[in-house]
Amino acid sequence: MNQTSFQQSDFNEKSSSKKRFGLSLALIILLLLGLLLLFDKSSTIIIEKQSSWLKRASALLTSKKGEEVNQQEELNKNFPMPEEEAGRLNVLILGIRGVDDPDGGLLTDSIMLFSFRDESKKASLTSIPRDLYIDLPGLFKGKANEIYERGLSKKDKTNFAKNSFSRISGIFIDKIVVFDFQGFKEIVDALDGIDIVLEKPFEEKSQWGYEFSLSAGENHLDGQTALYYARSRYSTNDFDRSRRQQEIILAVKKKALSLGILSNPVKITSLANSLKNNISTDFNIWDTKNILQLALTFNSAEKLQTKTITTENLLYETAQNNAYVLLPKNNDWNLIRNYFKQN
Repeated sequence: MNQTSFQQSDFNEKSSSKKRFGLSLALIILLLLGLLLLFDKSSTIIIEKQSSWLKRASALLTSKKGEEVNQQEELNKNFPMPEEEAGRLNVLILGIRGVDDPDGGLLTDSIMLFSFRDESKKASLTSIPRDLYIDLPGLFKGKANEIYERGLSKKDKTNFAKNSFSRISGIFIDKIVVFDFQGFKEIVDALDGIDIVLEKPFEEKSQWGYEFSLSAGENHLDGQTALYYARSRYSTNDFDRSRRQQEIILAVKKKALSLGILSNPVKITSLANSLKNNISTDFNIWDTKNILQLALTFNSAEKLQTKTITTENLLYETAQNNAYVLLPKNNDWNLIRNYFKQN
């Protein structure tokens, strides 16, 4: 098959020709309109109609621009964008079902905010409930679990979610990590499973199509079992599920430390390569050293505090458009912002 060879000069020539044609066409149209206005007796009416249309269009644009300015001012007043804080790293961790899941695959099932202070070497992992209702003027209105999906619809994988949760939490989000369920399973299976100890038996009778249960005492979980345990919500509430998700993360951390994975760049790189299709992040290769140093500080459970925002501390239950939602007590978002600033 013959192939045609194109040169940049061909494109430049065609581009230049198109520009000349477009300019000529525009001049012809303007001349025709001018002649029409000069010789048509109804030209005054045309001018008046055109002027009226231009005024309406201008008023509409001015109104829209003014509304956007007002929304931006309201957003900055009620949900100011926090500044970066020296010596502190804040990472937004989102767990989604996966792009191929037909039942809301891009909605976040898990929302956590990880915060690390370099001076004290202490860290916290705080779960944010999916049903937290947020109204960021001109930016977003809906439940917290819809924010990441909304960003994707705007062709924004990271900044929209980071910006939104920065305004909600009152602390600047430096990085974001998004993983899907397949990635979660692969992490656990790559560690040959994890171990958790339950004070009492756990049961989920209907969510998975069969009775899923774990006994009291020590349980060894593979990737699928860990996923069932972390996602089950029919038998308990969403706050309890958040605590179980944190429990799984701590178990993963413990197993990774015991195998020496977090201190071995080769093992971390190998694991990262196997998970690259199921985990998305704006961490880059230049962050590797900091990530390894960060991981090595977690050599004791005392340094990582796990917390959950619930109706027991900061929230109350209500309805919005006939849907169950959560809001900060007294509708005071400073309660949540102060909570994160102190952790």
